[in-house]
Amino acid sequence: MSIDAILTKVLAGERATFEDTLRLYESNEIEKMGHAANQIMQKWHPEPITTFVIGRNINYTNICDVYCKFCAFYRGPGSAEGYVLPDEEVYKKIQETIDVGGTEILMQGGTNPNLPFSYYTDLLRNIKKRFDIHMHSFSPAEVWKMVEVSGLSLEQVLRELKEAGLDSIPGGGAEILDDRTRKKISRLKGSWTDWMDCMKTANKVGLHTTATMVIGFGETLEERALHLHRVREAQDETNGFLAFISWTFQPENTNLRAEKTPPEEYLKNVAISRIVLDNIPNFQSSWVTMGPEIGKKSLSFGCNDFGSTMMEENVVSAAACTYKVNTGQIIQLIREAGKIPAQRNTKYDILRIFQEGDQVEKDFVMQN
Repeated sequence: MSIDAILTKVLAGERATFEDTLRLYESNEIEKMGHAANQIMQKWHPEPITTFVIGRNINYTNICDVYCKFCAFYRGPGSAEGYVLPDEEVYKKIQETIDVGGTEILMQGGTNPNLPFSYYTDLLRNIKKRFDIHMHSFSPAEVWKMVEVSGLSLEQVLRELKEAGLDSIPGGGAEILDDRTRKKISRLKGSWTDWMDCMKTANKVGLHTTATMVIGFGETLEERALHLHRVREAQDETNGFLAFISWTFQPENTNLRAEKTPPEEYLKNVAISRIVLDNIPNFQSSWVTMGPEIGKKSLSFGCNDFGSTMMEENVVSAAACTYKVNTGQIIQLIREAGKIPAQRNTKYDILRIFQEGDQVEKDFVMQN
């Protein structure tokens, strides 16, 4: 059975049903799906511009008590290899980011039971006193750990984080939003509804968020479809997700046995996500896990954004996946894909467009 009828319907503005989504996952007509996803992307973003943000990941602690099987980064409480970065080291990393035109800090770490809630609020206040930078930080698992150590409600924790200087919450930890897979890969991390409750509550208190998806854990196609429909339903309710990012599980150095997901499967997932998630404007390419060339190809499969320059990243690289791209390379890759590169902020406002050969571009290529 061809998927043509589904794609025709969706391109005409109708919503993909759960059955439609499952049928797309069962199909191998990847190029066809990519073409449709690209058309949908162009409805959202008619200009041939691909954006990126200059940002840095700061992994402030690797101490974690949820022991996810797929993570090569964490160290258990009491480990000699565990760390919490000194505040001054965090400030130094932020200053380095600002010095190269950076606007975003993605601060994430393990769920460290030894850190009181005041650690986070004090750190945020001190950062905001020193720097004008967007704090896109703390995934839902970390927020729930703050709820646990503080005794406060989820809403109160999020309100206090926002008051202290948190600007938005990244979508890390979604993995697959279905409890069968979650119990298999990260039994202590919380249910899919815990992740979603955190995001909905964050939106309620005025924090925008992103949604993510990781494939390749051995999840079923039905679970992948469920993930997308649960995200779409939440977005209908809150309109808080500014972007969607999917990538593939990186099995190296982890305790979870799995075959590495091929790039074609990633591109297929990107396309289906863009087709189904008709209420999320921005889709990020995952060049960090997939590599620059597949990242470039994803720009014709529904992605309008190249993500972050990722000046520093320790979690994915702990799984022996160490693609690093600087600003000059990002500009070049976007241009090779036939697009115009533009720097954005975390809210997807365009800060500057890089015209070929202009002095700003040369400066960026030189300093990076």
